[in-house]
Amino acid sequence: MSGRVRLARLTDLAALGELSRLSQQEHVDARSLGLPVSGPRIGVFSLFRLPLGAFRPNDLLFVYEDERRLSGLLRVERDAARDEWTIVELDAIGSGDSGDTRFRLVQHLMRDGAKRGAIRFHVACSETQGNPELFMQAGFVRYGQETLLFRGPEKQLPQAWSDDQIRAAGIRPCQPLDALPLARLYAAVTPQPVVRLESYRLADWERQNAGSRVPRSSLAPILRFAEMESYVQVDADDPAAEILAMLQLGVAREEQPHYMRVLARPETDVSAIVGYGLGLLASRIGKGGSCPDNGVLAPVRTYESPIDRRLEEAGFGNLSTLTLLMKEAVVRVAEPAMVPAVR
Repeated sequence: MSGRVRLARLTDLAALGELSRLSQQEHVDARSLGLPVSGPRIGVFSLFRLPLGAFRPNDLLFVYEDERRLSGLLRVERDAARDEWTIVELDAIGSGDSGDTRFRLVQHLMRDGAKRGAIRFHVACSETQGNPELFMQAGFVRYGQETLLFRGPEKQLPQAWSDDQIRAAGIRPCQPLDALPLARLYAAVTPQPVVRLESYRLADWERQNAGSRVPRSSLAPILRFAEMESYVQVDADDPAAEILAMLQLGVAREEQPHYMRVLARPETDVSAIVGYGLGLLASRIGKGGSCPDNGVLAPVRTYESPIDRRLEEAGFGNLSTLTLLMKEAVVRVAEPAMVPAVR
């Protein structure tokens, strides 16, 4: 292949919009991350309209150019607080060359990330079009799967809860002081290999209700268009006890679905906090119609069952299953520790 990878320019906008649109369709020569698209399914193009539409100064967009024609794009969101990069779009179109185009884009990203001090690279993709194999060839490892659930706008949302109902259920907004209990909740429901790979710090948990994306999900790219709110559920009779469940609610500000993420201990029935979240969303949508009702997306990790069943009881349906992959750009070393001396 004689083409080259370079940073996108504003003059590429129209071509990139068309490339992104074609890649999300079932085109024989097109490849993408395979995120759900068309109709009630949500894809990167439909979320962002144009690849540069929501571009931020700390984000990156690379293109593959061959003979003055753009045939590939790679879009990355950078989390400056954690030095983590998330690939949110990887598209290519071209007869027989789309696989090689995407691999060259990923390889270029790895080299550029090493120069800029990236610690981790994340991506969520479908099992189709050789996506997992592409990233594993570039050094990524699988560390989980998420089931994507969707509740359509045709289903009426429940009424908002009264103050008495909220107090009886033990639900309240997250506070910075909840950082340690939230970290313990996450560690209690997440396999230790995943805990080690995602490597959250207390400072990450303290940022709840302040634009935090912790815990991360495959839908992290849509959160920049949502007003994030976080709530916890505790034992109403013993508020000082461990946190039972956590709710993240992203209220959409654009033409996109709302976001719901639930994290709960295995013995906790999440029906209450799910119902509270849907009622809260109904109140947000009802305020003068300021928030569109395009349905609600809820990602659930495979090891977080039975949260998925409680969501299905609340009107959600199975939309897709996405694979989570990650590549660490640093080498882990053992922490120094004191050991007994042996004479």
